[in-house]
Amino acid sequence: MFYPSSMTSSPRTPHPRAVSTAPHVSCAQTEQLHQLVGDWFIANARDLPWRRAECSAWGVMVSEFMLQQTPVKRVLPVWEEWMRRWPTPKDLAAEESAEAVRAWGRLGYPRRAQRLHAAAQAIVLEHHGDVPGTYEQLLALPGVGSYTAAAITSFAFGRRATVIDTNIRRVHARAISGKGLPNKSLNAAETRLAEALMPTDEQASCLWNAATMELGALVCTAKSPTCSICPIRHLCAWVAAGKPEAEYTPQGQSWHGTDRQLRGAMMAVLREAHHPIPKELITNFSPDIVAPKNLSTVVKSLRTLGSSQEQIQRCYEGLLADGLASEKDDLVSL
Repeated sequence: MFYPSSMTSSPRTPHPRAVSTAPHVSCAQTEQLHQLVGDWFIANARDLPWRRAECSAWGVMVSEFMLQQTPVKRVLPVWEEWMRRWPTPKDLAAEESAEAVRAWGRLGYPRRAQRLHAAAQAIVLEHHGDVPGTYEQLLALPGVGSYTAAAITSFAFGRRATVIDTNIRRVHARAISGKGLPNKSLNAAETRLAEALMPTDEQASCLWNAATMELGALVCTAKSPTCSICPIRHLCAWVAAGKPEAEYTPQGQSWHGTDRQLRGAMMAVLREAHHPIPKELITNFSPDIVAPKNLSTVVKSLRTLGSSQEQIQRCYEGLLADGLASEKDDLVSL
């Protein structure tokens, strides 16, 4: 694995060379950014299981699926149990997709579990059970987009690939472009900037990816950046400009009363039920419908949402359409 041997063990990394000079940044400044951020990471990186030497490429891949739009602290226990139960793609591929969704628990966006299961099956069928090691092969797997393919290429195999997530974009926007926040969605200019900042050296490029992401997650945060401890504050264009306000205010995703909340509550009932249950348990909130004792808590949580019948039906049909639930003879299951 790349993480420990080249990012956390070495006391100092060699000065990497940039592919080209990033906008408004000289080659010397770019090298300085690489050195400072890399050294900071080696000294301050979180000890996460998917960064350890013993972690397989599959472990890194699972972490990347789980970490999409989900905080590390919520992912950790689910990842650890997942890897204990399914330490290889072959182990997961042998299971039913429903078991993957059940094990996904409350991470949210459960279709990620389905896609990871489909990817495991493709790895077994097309790559002899081994996670493929190139960006193009990874991108061809079900559920793997450009970010995930680049992240696995870099973090699992130590190969040069431009990783661009929200944290990295925010560091680039502030340090290089002098903006409070990156654009609301990734654009061509941000992609060009990320590629221009990438070191040419393979090992240094992987360090830069991981270190910049960690800096954005821990220091250069969206709402409360701690510039006083930032290793590149004296080079930061945003700090030099007096920290101008961002063009927009980041909004947290709404939850209460949304379809996502209702779907999640329905899924909680289905996860707890290891056998098909009457669909009215999740589509009829009448007190006359009595839940089995083993489901009483999750059914009660579902009903306390007070959702309208129209929303209930819409969400239920959405679960069926997405393949997250299956109905037969008025019985429903994962």
